[in-house]
Amino acid sequence: MMMITLPSPFGVYTNNIYLCKKIFYMKILSLKLDDKIFEEAEEMTSKLKLARNRYINEAVSIYNLFNKRRLLKKQLHKESKLTSKDSMDILHEFEKLMDEG
Repeated sequence: MMMITLPSPFGVYTNNIYLCKKIFYMKILSLKLDDKIFEEAEEMTSKLKLARNRYINEAVSIYNLFNKRRLLKKQLHKESKLTSKDSMDILHEFEKLMDEG
């Protein structure tokens, strides 16, 4: 069996199978932190032996997850309020049916 490997910037072609490399693009931004927050972050990155950039990326990722869950909770609460009256009406109908039976 002959194996052909052709490298490219986006992946490798091997025996009719194209294996893609995942390419991550990073955005450059300017960030202003309060002195206290910066000092705490520097202390934590030092203790954890993490690059400041990696630490901030992980912190933002966790904060995004927290906010997604918070928004989902808010949406579920709102939708629950909208359906609660209908649910109670249906419950009362079932109770009437059970009382009649």
